[in-house]
Amino acid sequence: MLQPHVPVNPLPTGHIIPLPKPTPIADVEPTAPASSPVPVAPTRTAIQLTPGSALALAAGGGAVVLVVGAVLVSMLLAVAITGASIAVVAVVLRLLVRDMQKGR
Repeated sequence: MLQPHVPVNPLPTGHIIPLPKPTPIADVEPTAPASSPVPVAPTRTAIQLTPGSALALAAGGGAVVLVVGAVLVSMLLAVAITGASIAVVAVVLRLLVRDMQKGR
């Protein structure tokens, strides 16, 4: 009922190759699946750190923390300096506008 119908396309030579008809579902007999052993995952060896490699790992992590901290502090300082300079410009402009309104 719901089997798709695919038309048979002619080849460029004009020969027509018919499609094989699928076997009905009623003709297929169910079979028990063959039991196969479940593959065992290979065991992974644990990473063994020697005192020297542990020290190098700790030093590398500390260096990363210091570099990231320095970048963040410099960005914060840049924002603070920009804010302070904008505040100074605002005060100067306010004084200039006030002087122009008084007619000096």
